[in-house]
Amino acid sequence: MTAPDKVEKLIEVRGLLSQFGERVIHQDLDLDVERGEVLGVVGGSGTGKTVLLNTIIGLKEPEGGSVSLFGRDRAEMTKEELADVEKRTGILFQQGALFSSLSVIDNVASPLVEHTQLSRDVIRELAEMKIAMVGLKPESHHLKPSELSGGMRKRVGLARALALDPELLFLDEPTAGLDPIGAAAFDDLIRQLSDDLGLTVFMITHDLDSLYAITDKVAVLADKHVVEKATVQELGRSEHPWIREYFLGPRGRAADKAA
Repeated sequence: MTAPDKVEKLIEVRGLLSQFGERVIHQDLDLDVERGEVLGVVGGSGTGKTVLLNTIIGLKEPEGGSVSLFGRDRAEMTKEELADVEKRTGILFQQGALFSSLSVIDNVASPLVEHTQLSRDVIRELAEMKIAMVGLKPESHHLKPSELSGGMRKRVGLARALALDPELLFLDEPTAGLDPIGAAAFDDLIRQLSDDLGLTVFMITHDLDSLYAITDKVAVLADKHVVEKATVQELGRSEHPWIREYFLGPRGRAADKAA
């Protein structure tokens, strides 16, 4: 009898300590994200969801513990290894974080300009492909962020996050500010891209519909660490009071019925 293939963990967080002054946000936090997994991250206000994301991607140094990406401890990586990790990851921040002075196509092209030696024509062609991939038409290429709707800005931000063909995609509240129809369309897009491109997704969200629609597992932050990581169906049977309130309250039941 052959042993099952070992699951590859693209993210491994061990014993994480995060704090600001005397205020402890995370303590003894452990979390694994497996290759190909779409992970939702939820938690109440002040549980440090974005702090966790920023720590994993290197925008914040942890006060203790370790963060490993692609099997390598971030704290021990060389400058070249950190650059390699950056190229293998894509990030969509909550407001899109687009460059206000650049057009749509120049925003999407910016990671290619920064990280590759490709010609201008090839970069433009690749940027056009990414823009089409997220469902935007060529007429959007010349527009500035101020001329875009909220949903379009998020799609441009997603196209830019995908510019370097990442393996690991971070999403911070991707459907925040979108109407229900726009949010559902964005959920469908993320799930389709994840399946088609083999992406691993780390997604912070408050959107219960998103959790039911596209996640494989959900990690719940409470009490300064990950109290549970499971499917939404399994979390619906949890005894943890915050999880019960979140998934079994009126909004949670409505999302469950719609799934």
